[in-house]
Amino acid sequence: MIRLLRAVSAQLSLYLPIVLMGLLALGTYWLVRSTPQLLPSLPALAPRHEPDYLMHNFSVKTFDDGGRLKSELMGSDARHYPDTDTLEIDLVRIRSLNEGNRLTTASARRALSNGDASEVQLFGEARVVREPVTLKAGASEPRSEFRGEFLHAFMQTGRVRSHLPVELIRGQDRITADAMDFDERSRVLQLKGRVRGVLMPGVAP
Repeated sequence: MIRLLRAVSAQLSLYLPIVLMGLLALGTYWLVRSTPQLLPSLPALAPRHEPDYLMHNFSVKTFDDGGRLKSELMGSDARHYPDTDTLEIDLVRIRSLNEGNRLTTASARRALSNGDASEVQLFGEARVVREPVTLKAGASEPRSEFRGEFLHAFMQTGRVRSHLPVELIRGQDRITADAMDFDERSRVLQLKGRVRGVLMPGVAP
């Protein structure tokens, strides 16, 4: 009897590792079959054109690296859209100083501006005014005013353009046109469509 038990024990000790390996393999197989599959990665969604913050009766100022005021943006209400990094502003008013320290102001019923108000599209009773300035050569630049239902203004470079009828008042001169593109840096004024103007004679020194 003792010999039989020893023989059985020897057989069990011989096959026990094989049996355990088989059970482990079955358990691993069951675990793999029972584990839920990972969901496929979803494509990144394009940002939606929705405001991420609002402002009411606000004023935003920007400064250059030396701490000099570059622009001030004011309005009754504004909505910022992160997908285009633009501000949509109601009853907008803008003050901007360029590198030559010339003041330009703008106003309209509504506007679409980039973050630092250096480029702004003005809608409804749009108005851009460039105050008079004395240039380095000693010559003076008169006050200029642009009016229209739409104006696209680049506040730092002095460019103003529109595909809609506009009125330009420069000093005592007054010009109207169906479309306009004015570039201060190149000193070029392009007028399109029906152009009418009243030019006052210069005053002799």
